[in-house]
Amino acid sequence: MPPVTRIAAVQMNPKLMKNEKNLDKILLKIKEAATNGAQLIVFPECALTGYMFTSRAEALPYAEAIPGPATEKVAGLCKESGVYVIFGLLEIDGKKFYNAAALVGPDGLAGKYRKNHLPFLGIDRFVDKGDNSFQVHRTPVGNIGILICYDVTFPESARILALHGADIIIVITNWPRQRDVIPKHVINARALENLVYIAAADRVGTERKAKFLGMSKVAGTDGHTVVAASMTKEEIIYAELDLELARRKRRVFIPGEMEMDFIKDRRPELYGDIVKPVN
Repeated sequence: MPPVTRIAAVQMNPKLMKNEKNLDKILLKIKEAATNGAQLIVFPECALTGYMFTSRAEALPYAEAIPGPATEKVAGLCKESGVYVIFGLLEIDGKKFYNAAALVGPDGLAGKYRKNHLPFLGIDRFVDKGDNSFQVHRTPVGNIGILICYDVTFPESARILALHGADIIIVITNWPRQRDVIPKHVINARALENLVYIAAADRVGTERKAKFLGMSKVAGTDGHTVVAASMTKEEIIYAELDLELARRKRRVFIPGEMEMDFIKDRRPELYGDIVKPVN
């Protein structure tokens, strides 16, 4: 595994119900990012389909299986370019229907994730809750955890991925304009409290009167912003991630005087209330 991974977060403006057009753009941006040396390329939530559907029935014709046609086309380009790609789509699995992310690499599908926390917004009003645990996918470009949008506002999600050995937590998202506090503060806080990299790929543009925030970003293991995108432009941002920093949980600021271990210093025996249901 390389000590440094070059990541690209693609900020784009998907078009609602235009899967073929969106996929063409995804493939084009993969080529561009790979040409610029990216090894891991990340796209927004629902990048294949758009987000602001008004019913389950309207959205279902645009859902695909994973693996399926879109992941197969992405896999072909991943094999050609030697890269890993994460992108958002709507997944159909029997009678179930999910807001999902696919992780695709040179050898095909390497993992997937189904959104666990669903806000009352857009397509999330109509999909099924994710039925998968928070998994870390071990790849040649790093140990990768995946969250989708609203998931990152629940700190337990990122903490579990960190405990399972994630170096990088990918957040694919469609942040509405009202949620600017998330990229400004929450993404950086999740990185700092878990000593991991967090890369968030958001969309821009307007879809059925909903305005999206942009502000894709990469936060470092120290909680500082490494790189950030604008609120309006389609663009690709890049960052170099030193994976060893994400694996070194004990930080020594002043030897013998100021030392912290963000994992071993936890007190799990005190946290039982976190998993108790609230009426």
